[in-house]
Amino acid sequence: MTRLLISLALCAGLAACGSGSAPFGAPTTSTDGSDGSAAIPEVLAGDLESFSYDPNGQTLTIRGVSLEDGPFEDVYRRRPGLDRGGYEAYTAQDGSLDRHSTAYVRDVRGTRAAIAVTGGQFEFFFSGGAYANGGDFSAPVTQGADQDGGLVTYAGNYVGLLNIGGSGEDLTPVAPGTPGAFQPVQAAEVTGRILINASFSDRTVNGIIAERRIEGTDLAPTTLALAPATIEEDGTFFGDTTVDLQDRGDYGGIFGGTGATEVAGVVRAEEHLTDFQNEIEVGVFVLEQCGTPGADPVCDQPVP
Repeated sequence: MTRLLISLALCAGLAACGSGSAPFGAPTTSTDGSDGSAAIPEVLAGDLESFSYDPNGQTLTIRGVSLEDGPFEDVYRRRPGLDRGGYEAYTAQDGSLDRHSTAYVRDVRGTRAAIAVTGGQFEFFFSGGAYANGGDFSAPVTQGADQDGGLVTYAGNYVGLLNIGGSGEDLTPVAPGTPGAFQPVQAAEVTGRILINASFSDRTVNGIIAERRIEGTDLAPTTLALAPATIEEDGTFFGDTTVDLQDRGDYGGIFGGTGATEVAGVVRAEEHLTDFQNEIEVGVFVLEQCGTPGADPVCDQPVP
């Protein structure tokens, strides 16, 4: 089959063009922890400096490092037609010959996460993600506690973006005769279902991302496992993304709410798809704990 690989490298600068300012009142999530939230591991933060998101006003501002090495921020456009599984889509592109960027974001009671990925242009792409909670995190039980409630489950939808050309439906049209090498592309989307189990008694989290597909195609990408990782005192975690027990990247996140009622995070995987080479995927999840209002229907299981 035709290989749609766009990029083999990741550069220093999130490629959204233009400038703007964060909407008033929208909380800012920084990747370096400068806003008081937990710092994001560099491999997951990538080129992203911060995002500001207002779920009520449906505004998203992405801040990164421009190609001229000057700080910039861009207010992305809301694109409901690209929404996937409860994650809101936003895009940015200044003109027909400028890079196109796609972002996905979700917020549940202040626990939030976002990713932004450009389609490739000139053999390079840019990407990154971040997550935070509302500052009210507490574990359901203390570490080492011998009591019910220490093992909890989260389930829901997952969405990711690839350094592979997608539908192109959001691209600004180019003039007839424009060389293909000049034209940007729109990143392909990956959707799936995710299940996470967390034991707060022994401070361990793990999970799986299954039923995956590349939107607009018949391709069903490999299931991704989230290897067991330690839950830190502040509710953060960081571990390996694996396929058949082989390391294929990293994942990280943060629990939020009283009793850890939510969890948000970012996933990164590389060279994990059988139909491509040198592919990179950046994904996001924001989930509610089973047994809480708004929990995913898969949580309704027989009681032992």
